[in-house]
Amino acid sequence: QVQFVESGGGFVQPGGSLRLSCAASGTIFSISTMGWYRQAPGEQRDLVATIRSTGSTNYADSVKGRFTISRDNAKNTVYLQMNSLKPEDTAVYYCNGAVRTTAWSYTFRDYWGQGTQVTVSS
Repeated sequence: QVQFVESGGGFVQPGGSLRLSCAASGTIFSISTMGWYRQAPGEQRDLVATIRSTGSTNYADSVKGRFTISRDNAKNTVYLQMNSLKPEDTAVYYCNGAVRTTAWSYTFRDYWGQGTQVTVSS
C-alpha cells in the first residue's frame, strides 16, 4: 500500500507565498516522476509542475518564474514553493507520483494525494 499525503495549503493574500509538501509512504522501491496538479471549482485538473528522479523539471506556463518544484529522494517527498501568488492560483492542489513497489517489478503505478486547498484572496 502506498500513500501520498499533502500539507502546507492555506489562505494567503495576493503576492504572498506558500510552500506545499507531499510525502509518500508505504511499500516503495523507487519513484520516477513526481508532480503537482491543481483543480479549481468547475474546472479540470491541470498540470502545475513535474520533476523527474534526475531533477529535470517541467512547469505550466502560468506558473513559470513564480513556482519551484523540488524533491528529496531520500524522504520520498516533493515540494512546491509558490511565490507571487495570484487569485487565479486558487485551487485544490494534488501531488502525484509514479511508484515502483518492488525490485523485481518494472511496473510504475500512479498514486495521488487527497489534495490541499490553496486560496489566494484579499
